[in-house]
Amino acid sequence: MNAPDSRTGTAGAPVAAPGFAGVGYEDALARALELVPVLRERAPRGEDERIVLPETLADLHRTGLLRIMQPKRWGGMEFDFVGYVEIPCELARGCASTGWNVGNLLIHHWMLALYDERAQQEVWGENPEALIASGIAYPQGSATREKRGGTDGFLVSGRWNFSSAVNIADWNMLACIVRDGDKAVDHRMCLLPKADYEIVDDWHVLGMRSTGSMTVVAKDVFVPEHRALCAYDLRGGVPFPGAKGNPNPMYRVPFSAMAAHGIGGVAVGNAQAALDLTVDFVKKRSTSYQGLKMRDIQTIQARVGAAGARIDAARELLRRNCHEAMEIARAGAAADATTKLRFKRDLAYAAQIATEAVDILHAMAGANGIYDSYPIQRIFRDAHALGGHFSFSTDAQFSAWGLSALGGEVANPTL
Repeated sequence: MNAPDSRTGTAGAPVAAPGFAGVGYEDALARALELVPVLRERAPRGEDERIVLPETLADLHRTGLLRIMQPKRWGGMEFDFVGYVEIPCELARGCASTGWNVGNLLIHHWMLALYDERAQQEVWGENPEALIASGIAYPQGSATREKRGGTDGFLVSGRWNFSSAVNIADWNMLACIVRDGDKAVDHRMCLLPKADYEIVDDWHVLGMRSTGSMTVVAKDVFVPEHRALCAYDLRGGVPFPGAKGNPNPMYRVPFSAMAAHGIGGVAVGNAQAALDLTVDFVKKRSTSYQGLKMRDIQTIQARVGAAGARIDAARELLRRNCHEAMEIARAGAAADATTKLRFKRDLAYAAQIATEAVDILHAMAGANGIYDSYPIQRIFRDAHALGGHFSFSTDAQFSAWGLSALGGEVANPTL
């Protein structure tokens, strides 16, 4: 039986929020695919307005695609972790920014399932459709232990950039280093309601414009301990506060190793969109000078093939990691550091070859590729904008895995 789920209607009376616990995986994928042409048509307008369009948000709520990693008892679908790659990947074929926001919102539902039951009740008990943004760079937030009215907690301050979908979120998970004087003693993900932080509209960027990834500022906000999840409880295979209510092994997958795989899926879906549109474009075109059909030119064929191989390989890498992480969690085990770093290495490589696929396809356009009207011009910008995410740094992730594989120790307390 699902937990109570109600929200306030337009007239102020509680209205039932839909539950999606009975939706199957294939049905959810089909719902995502049905949205692709709609998202593709809306993408230019969403980019101009720099937000998720209201009608797109309504579609995501209607289909339940924002709730695939939410526990079933709260009305979610509670799919295996591979859904976190596949659903954003399919949506990104229509609009990379939409896929990106969905990926971010999904992982925050997954994270909330790890929090103390009281935090889940505060968010989902009030509104199971509530959306949660984040600021995940620990150095950007600071916290000190505090007690107010007999309640233990943390006093939080900081400035976090790249908080995707923050303009539509009801809550925010903000990463903080807890200090005792000058000494770092803990790392916490502090859950704040929208009223407790300020949004700075500074999202004027090259690509991924409709993610609304603005900056968040909080100053001396008290966060009770049950809404401050210890990052060490996110390492996978260890007890976490929400484990009793949410025993699914999916919630024991390691955060630091797997949390960005959903946005890796966005890189793949964005590249697949470039391939889909290029194939359609080439089938209809002849060259200007020779009058040949473009599809009969061997170099065109080779480039399409090279891009397709990269996209398929990237997707399979991400899927393989998800399945392996789930197998480890089902066995009640914890992945070792080298395995976790391999997952991170594979993610970075998948994003790299997906970007390479977009570059190959965009280069085929020649001078036409600089026009806003060219089908994959926005996709090219989005690929390079999302490729700047720190999880996709091959230099960092290759080196970390290499050091671990060679017997060295990687300094990362949240790994």
